[in-house]
Amino acid sequence: MRDERVEAKREAASLDEPAAEARELAERLGLDPYPVRYWVVGHDEMNELIAYGGFQRRYPHWRWGMNYERQRKKDRHGLGKAFEIVNNDDPSHAFLQESNAAADQKAVITHVEAHADFFANNGWFGLYADRGEGGPNAAARLERNADRIAAIADRPEVDRDEVERLVDAVTALEDTIDQHSPVDAARSVEEPGVAEDVNDPDEDPLAAVEERIAELDLSEEVRRDVFDDEWLDAHGEGVEPEEPRPDVLAFLRDHGKRYDPESGKAVDREPWETTVIDAIREEAYYFAGQKSTKVLNEGWATYWESVMMGGEGFAGPDEFLTYADHMARVLGSPGLNPYKLGFELWTHVEFRAARRDVIDRLLRVDGVTAESFHSRIDLNEVAEALEPHPAIAGAGPATLDELADLAADGDPRVDAEAVDRALSARSEERAESDAGEVGDIDPDAGPDIERYPWKLLTREGLAERHYVLSRPEHRGALRNVSRETLAERVRYMFDVDRYATVDEALADVDRTAGWDRMLEVRESHNDVTFIDAFLTDEFVREGNYFTYEYSRAAEEHRVASVDADDVRRKLLLQFTNFGKPTVVVLDGNFRNRGELLLGHRFNGVALDEEAATETLKRVFELWGRPVNLATIRVEYSDEAIRRAKRRGAEPEGEEVGIRFQYDGGEVTEHDLDPAIRERIEADEVDYDTKPDDWLA
Repeated sequence: MRDERVEAKREAASLDEPAAEARELAERLGLDPYPVRYWVVGHDEMNELIAYGGFQRRYPHWRWGMNYERQRKKDRHGLGKAFEIVNNDDPSHAFLQESNAAADQKAVITHVEAHADFFANNGWFGLYADRGEGGPNAAARLERNADRIAAIADRPEVDRDEVERLVDAVTALEDTIDQHSPVDAARSVEEPGVAEDVNDPDEDPLAAVEERIAELDLSEEVRRDVFDDEWLDAHGEGVEPEEPRPDVLAFLRDHGKRYDPESGKAVDREPWETTVIDAIREEAYYFAGQKSTKVLNEGWATYWESVMMGGEGFAGPDEFLTYADHMARVLGSPGLNPYKLGFELWTHVEFRAARRDVIDRLLRVDGVTAESFHSRIDLNEVAEALEPHPAIAGAGPATLDELADLAADGDPRVDAEAVDRALSARSEERAESDAGEVGDIDPDAGPDIERYPWKLLTREGLAERHYVLSRPEHRGALRNVSRETLAERVRYMFDVDRYATVDEALADVDRTAGWDRMLEVRESHNDVTFIDAFLTDEFVREGNYFTYEYSRAAEEHRVASVDADDVRRKLLLQFTNFGKPTVVVLDGNFRNRGELLLGHRFNGVALDEEAATETLKRVFELWGRPVNLATIRVEYSDEAIRRAKRRGAEPEGEEVGIRFQYDGGEVTEHDLDPAIRERIEADEVDYDTKPDDWLA
């Protein structure tokens, strides 16, 4: 163990410089990340962190051990290597695996810096905590919850099995929060043993009903016969939201009870039970930001990692092949790969913004119109003009004199101070060489431009060096722009400056337009809105994306469509509500019996009924009375399938409304009332997941 600690400290010390340089480069590129604290850990510690969701301490529960064993087996058999873990916190904490190669560690560090920028600036992470109050402070919050739940489980009057059973029920429903509202929109976690005053009629609907009954001055006999516990449950606790309520977990916390098997009735919860529910609900909000931005966040980190590691040579010549293998594994993972999809979408955002900037300037050249664009403009000359300045493209010791000339002219692409210090350091080195002196170079004499040539450039210079339209795959980008697209751009150009020549227009091109647009997009979007906005026809066509589905007629999977709308719709369905069915509270007093009615918002994709009915049993544990789930099932008759096979087509299914009910015994199935079915049907798929005031 001691040797492992010594090795970990040695490895951590070797990463101090790459971490510091990666932070400087990230900020020079325009990123604004949280501070990051790096920790080097061994295999076992990394497996524990993965099991705990990226944190060192969580509340006591059996699933952490199960997660650990699963990850340990994957690690042992080479089924999934863990390069890093980074959490959304201020400061962020990043854990690097000790056995990673140096190139892998550098790739992880650059990746982490971009993640920390995303955490700090994306609005969906702001729903968990007010950044104005010092950031999310997630590690402290989760540790506090761990202490509270552990203390509850250790109480002599509390059955530890009951605590685990409650945790099981709540975690089964942790994705039924309202991910579009701040966590603090509902009351915060209470201290152990402390709950709101359940006798306050302003807070408790049951207390309000009992207070009104008391005012009637009824005899005890009448009160017992008429206003019994069942009546009170139905009228006091039965709450029907004015609108379907998406935060199912908060509704269950506020109005639910606990089923008592001895009496066969629902009884009030103990205060500690509400504490546990609130604690896990709060943690669900913390992880919601990561779940709802997986493509955005991983794509963002992969994009900037590639710029720093490959484009800026952060991976040294002897490390580049290892890094290339690392990136190939990340982008080559099978299935729906959020790293690859996100990386390509972010590049598309950059490309579109840069192309639009160039088009807008060329359309302002005298004599150039949408109709004459391709005939009046030599697009080969445009492509050559958009190439970066040779001294900018090859910034380093060999171009130092040329950069100095640019700096002398006040060129904003060059860091004049860094160039001046590099020139001074070079002069001193030459003087010592001429004098025959040999010694170590003073690291403070000037920037290490041999290893970090980016120190000579500003953000504007780096943007030109990495300009998307100068990349080989995009050199012909302007040739494919249609006349209709050009005409549309012209319609939005009012009272703008004109250019006399194409050269004047190109001299005004903003090389930072793509990066600036990316920074804007990363502030407000989640995966659903990102895909909806930027998965264009062009992107689908260029990337060869398609949808596939299981054919009931052919009894196999086959390509269903290459249409962009279909690809977009399929992806949106997979990412809406974390890819889980959207379930809302429809009625807390269903059939006037105090039963709970949940509704599955049916958007054409049916529920996994086995999983749904098992989850319904968990809901019962948090409601204490019968619970119902309304949904729609698509049924296919044998005759419809036979006819479809003969025609080589897909069978047409019949949508049937059903209601599952669970009362503590068996799950039963019932016909669904047409009025309820109408409430859960969607005429169109609803992807409205962005607050109106965030619309870009």
